[in-house]
Amino acid sequence: MLLCALLSGCANYAPVPVVDRHGKPTANNAGSSTSSRTVTPGMYLVKKGDTLYSIALEHGQDYKDVAAWNQLDNANLIKVDQLLRVAPPESDVQVAVVKPVTTSGPIEIKAENTAADPFKREPKGGKVAFSADALAHAQSAVNAGKPATNTTVEPKVAEAPVAVEQPAVATAPGWIWPTNGKILEPFADGSSKGLDIAGKLGDPVLAAADGVVSYAGAGLRGYGNLVVLRHNATWLSVYAHNSKILVKEKQTVKRGQKIAEIGSSDAESPRLHFEIRQQGKPVDPQKILPAR
Repeated sequence: MLLCALLSGCANYAPVPVVDRHGKPTANNAGSSTSSRTVTPGMYLVKKGDTLYSIALEHGQDYKDVAAWNQLDNANLIKVDQLLRVAPPESDVQVAVVKPVTTSGPIEIKAENTAADPFKREPKGGKVAFSADALAHAQSAVNAGKPATNTTVEPKVAEAPVAVEQPAVATAPGWIWPTNGKILEPFADGSSKGLDIAGKLGDPVLAAADGVVSYAGAGLRGYGNLVVLRHNATWLSVYAHNSKILVKEKQTVKRGQKIAEIGSSDAESPRLHFEIRQQGKPVDPQKILPAR
């Protein structure tokens, strides 16, 4: 009976969530149920094993921005099946296009009939100064009995539509290799999100391009001591397994600047795990970095 009680207690123990940087299913999230809720673009439904850091990274966002968009005071307090915004609220705003106003024909403006009382009528622009000629002209119009003529005004040429500037797609920054070393594991779509590059403990890790530190810490299991740089609205780079982090979040860095030192945190041996992400999607760094 004592043995049964112990086994029952072990069966109820909840495993710690794990984020797998290779994109492979882990024992902790394998077989988890998928919610049937409909998720609109720009939103994300939290799954078992997710953290705010991993969600932000997968969508190419700063975790602090994701927290702000969802009014989260604590980045560690998210729940399974919780719906989170992972795109800026401005992305939902439709761009208004200004269209020109067109007319089908000339606009006619009928002049007022001044035959009945020519002396009491005046142009809308102001009074006409009295003179003998003006009086004679008005009197002759009355004597002739001519009807007032219509004044035809040609329509103005329709103005060109106001050009609405669309946000430009951010171009790729000028990349350099973050470290020199043999590639231990290449990029493989669906199994390896970046490169594993061999190195020695303490070797420098360099910023692959100008950017701002989006994340610096050890909040993602499988990455160890991690640095994430945002280069623009489209591009991120990821530096994992560091032994020491030398930058802080929100710090601006230059290409080639030392941001960390190679280590073996959450890795079998000293190495740098390096990723390049375009709008959150991992791409093959060897297709982007200079040939060597």
